[in-house]
Amino acid sequence: MRDAHAPIPWEKSAVSTLALLVAVLLCLVSVLFAGGLAYLAYRHPATREPMVIAIAAVGVMAGVIFPIATR
Repeated sequence: MRDAHAPIPWEKSAVSTLALLVAVLLCLVSVLFAGGLAYLAYRHPATREPMVIAIAAVGVMAGVIFPIATR
C-alpha cells in the first residue's frame, strides 16, 4: 500500500514534458513569425527599418524580463 504523501514517480517527468512541449511550440511559432516578417520585408522594402527597431525592442525587453522571470 502506498503512502498518501509519497510522490508519484512520473509526476516530475510530466511537468518537464509539458515544459519541453511548450518550449518546442514557442520555437515553432517564433520561426513562423520570423518567416512572416522576412516575407513582409522582402515584399515591402519600406517596412525594413521600422521592423528592425521593433525586433530590437522586443529583444531588449526579453533580455530584461527573462532573468527576472526565471529568478
